Amino acid sequence: MSERVEREYELKRTGAAEAMAGVKSGDRIFYGEFTLFPRLCDAALAAQKDGVTGVNVDSVCFTQMPKVAEVDPDGNHFILNDWHFGGVSRKLHKQGRCNYIPLTYHQGPRIMRKYQDYDIVVLTTGPMDERGYFNYGISNSMASAAVDKARRVVVEVNPNVPNCLGGNQESIHITRVDAVVEGRTDTLVQVPAANASDIDRSIAAHIMEVIEDGSCLQLGIGALPNVIGSMLADSDLKDLGVHTEMLVDSCVDLYECGKITGARKVIDKYKMAYTFAMGTQKLYDFLHNNPTCASYPVHYINDPKIVALNPKVVAVNNAVAIDLYSQVCSESAGTRQVSGTGGQLDFIFGAFGSKGGKGIIGISSTYTDSKGEVHSRINPTLAPGSIVTLPRSLVQYVATEYGMVQLKGKSTVERAQALISIAHPDFRDELANQAAAMGIG
Repeated sequence: MSERVEREYELKRTGAAEAMAGVKSGDRIFYGEFTLFPRLCDAALAAQKDGVTGVNVDSVCFTQMPKVAEVDPDGNHFILNDWHFGGVSRKLHKQGRCNYIPLTYHQGPRIMRKYQDYDIVVLTTGPMDERGYFNYGISNSMASAAVDKARRVVVEVNPNVPNCLGGNQESIHITRVDAVVEGRTDTLVQVPAANASDIDRSIAAHIMEVIEDGSCLQLGIGALPNVIGSMLADSDLKDLGVHTEMLVDSCVDLYECGKITGARKVIDKYKMAYTFAMGTQKLYDFLHNNPTCASYPVHYINDPKIVALNPKVVAVNNAVAIDLYSQVCSESAGTRQVSGTGGQLDFIFGAFGSKGGKGIIGISSTYTDSKGEVHSRINPTLAPGSIVTLPRSLVQYVATEYGMVQLKGKSTVERAQALISIAHPDFRDELANQAAAMGIG
């Protein structure tokens, strides 16, 4: 390590309280993304509660309850905003204490650079390397864009953050950092995949029928992507590739058993390209200094034009509901925000542009509410207030446990008929009658 880099590091090393000092009412602060939550600086900001009002605290998916929320139950001092909703944000939103910032994920960095200004950006990183760089670890995403729009940049160092190789824009140099906070020793938040149900396995079996040798995969987290990964591991398929928004544990399993080689990719050949990772310690250990994996900002990974460059892209995304016009809602239950747009539109659009590509919405045909009543997820129209995440013009494949249908090129009548054919049998007659009444039956 050069003497200049060491000297600059020592000059900028400080405590969390000092790093967050000087926050004023009305300031806007960015807390980083996903599991890389800045615990020390969050606690330091919370301690300043009584001296400020109207401080906006933004993140891309809070994965733990911020101290600034715990100390301010009435929301008089801090306003929380999330670019992608998870469980923490849903809870706070229900209490009127967290707002959603809508975006199509690949546009996030551009939106940030054009329209946001941050007084402080706090990023959790790995330790500085001998060249003076702090690695963004498992959350590249929008980090560089936030830094570009920051008046002050603070890095909170955690030695347990894996060093994730680029790609590009995967790190920040000490010369662009204003304060370095040490003292973290905690392990990263782990997000194991949910257990798969028989319904998940049935949906996955239908999706498996269109995955072929050389397919380039985008799989998210959850039971359905996890069971698809298990089925791929047990299959005869070979030379699979990965170009995905989120890297998950199932990708590690597929690589270890030889299914993923990336040999047939056109861009980032032989690499698993991603913008953030979320899973268990197995995934984080796999990523550390692994040249098989390439971390990129989301404006590259999720750009539909980039996605489309690899052949045979298979993008699998889930949904909350779909109507007979084939409009897909993936982020709200009526007016209640439950998730974010994320990269669903990006990858469904990009997969269709890929030679041999397939964009798939996987959805269970029904759900059971808190009263034990069963409802269809395929309905004549979406519930009032539901957000259309994917317009009907972009929908390609829809899969339930009862089959998979391809909707491109089909009329509104044909789409309705196709969707009814994969609805739960108990609801098909009613859906057919309602489709007829709507003029699409």
